[in-house]
Amino acid sequence: MITPHRVFEGRFGRLHLLDVTGSMSQRSHPEPTILVKHSGPSCELRAGALRTSLGRGALLILNAGEPFAMTAEDSAAPVRLVLFHASPEWLSEAFPAVAGETPGTALSTAIEEITPRIRRLADTLAIEAINDRFLSGERLEFMLQELMLSIVDTYLARRESSPLWRGSRFEDSRIRKAIGMLRARPNKEVNIDMLANRVGLSRSRFYHLFQVCTGRSPREYLDMLCIEAAISRLASSNQKISDLSTGLGFSAQSNFTRFFLNQVGVPPSQYRRAASAATSEADQDSSPPPDPEKPESDF
Repeated sequence: MITPHRVFEGRFGRLHLLDVTGSMSQRSHPEPTILVKHSGPSCELRAGALRTSLGRGALLILNAGEPFAMTAEDSAAPVRLVLFHASPEWLSEAFPAVAGETPGTALSTAIEEITPRIRRLADTLAIEAINDRFLSGERLEFMLQELMLSIVDTYLARRESSPLWRGSRFEDSRIRKAIGMLRARPNKEVNIDMLANRVGLSRSRFYHLFQVCTGRSPREYLDMLCIEAAISRLASSNQKISDLSTGLGFSAQSNFTRFFLNQVGVPPSQYRRAASAATSEADQDSSPPPDPEKPESDF
C-alpha cells in the first residue's frame, strides 16, 4: 500500500515523499528516477535484473521506463521514500550527455552506496517536503540540482567511458572543484577571493564563470548551501541555535536569525518547532487503515 505525503512539480520534474507499507506492485516511469529510502524497515527492491535490500545506505538510479517493485520486510511498518522523477528537458539543460539523444538513456539502472553528501541532501529534501509551508520553489530546485550534480560526479562520470560533463554548463572542472569546496564547508566566513585563487582563476574570471555555470554568484550559492545545512541541523539535531550559527560562520546568533528569516521567511526557532510538528503529523498519518475499494496510489 502506498501513502503519498507530498508531491511537488516544476521545471525539474516531480518530487514525491511517500510511504510504502507491505508491497508495492511493479511500475515504471517515462522519466529517469532517483529513489532513496528516508526511514522505516529494510525492504526488498527489484529493478530489472537487480535484487537487493534497500536501506539508508543505498541509492537507486533508474533509467527511464525501467520497471521496479519493492516489499517491506516488516509488513506493518511503513518505508518512507524520497522519489525524484527528473524532467528530461530540465536534465538536458544542465547534463545533456546524461539525458542523451533519447531522454534518459544514459542513466543506466544501478544501486549505489550512498555518499554522506547525498544522504544529507535526501534527508533535507524529506524535511522540507514535510514542512512544506516554508519551502520555496527556488530552494527546492537548487537542492535537486545539487542532487543531480552529486550523482553525476560521484557515480556516472566515473563509470562511463564518454565524458558526461561535455556540453554541460558545469563542464568547467575548476568551477565544479569550487562548488565541492563550498559544499565541504558551508560557512559564511569563506573567503571567495581565496577560493578563486585555489582553483587557479583570477577574481573577475572566477565570478564570471561561476555565474555562467550556476546562474548564481559564489556568495549566493554559498548562502543556499548554508540554508540547506541550517535546515538539516535544525530538524535532525538538538544542537543549540547559538552553536549552529557559530558553526556556519556567523559572528552572532542575531545575524544568523536575520539571515535565516530573510531566506526562509521565519526565524530558525519557529522552523524547528514547525518541522518537528509536521514530522509527527506525517508519522501519525503514515499507516491509515487499508481500504479494499481504493486503488493503489499512482506516483
